[in-house]
Amino acid sequence: MDNPAENVSTLLKEWEDVKIRLEQLFRERDQKNAKGWMEKGIALFIQFLYYTNEESSTPSDSIPFQQFYFKPVNIEERLGFIMARPGLYHSYRQLSELMVEQEKLFVKKTIVKKSSRP
Repeated sequence: MDNPAENVSTLLKEWEDVKIRLEQLFRERDQKNAKGWMEKGIALFIQFLYYTNEESSTPSDSIPFQQFYFKPVNIEERLGFIMARPGLYHSYRQLSELMVEQEKLFVKKTIVKKSSRP
């Protein structure tokens, strides 16, 4: 991971595009197309989780939640719900909340890291 802040900035810009598209699809009640965009959003969130915790993501089915220090509350249940029902508007709302929480954790981690330097 060369520059985590730069990677996160790019990731958040991409999420903003996905979010705008999802809002439009859910407004139009287009669950079929929303599902694909939700899967893209879920992938971005998982990538963000790895970046924040300075872990390299390995393509596998299970996410090692217990090894992450910076993660939203009840992440396993919440992400499980979203992944099981990506076509639901409620899943989109939950994913948006997770992204906001993860962004706050990333900022917090960055501040703590900077203040701990001599």
